[in-house]
Amino acid sequence: MYPLFNIFQSHLALLVILFVWSIIWKGLALWKSAKRDHKIWFVVFMIINTVGILEILYLYVFSKLKKTQKNF
Repeated sequence: MYPLFNIFQSHLALLVILFVWSIIWKGLALWKSAKRDHKIWFVVFMIINTVGILEILYLYVFSKLKKTQKNF
């Protein structure tokens, strides 16, 4: 009946797996960015969906970088 519906129906399992994968990584990255008070990263994760790629990079690369200490 609807060709687009048939495509979604035939790939439903893949879409569900992709959705769960993305939600897990997004949740971990949001939690860690909030805990470290990285407000910009938190907003980026809320707005942009990269299927977990940006979230994984944040968790394993960017969040490990040390902040430079400022002397007041």
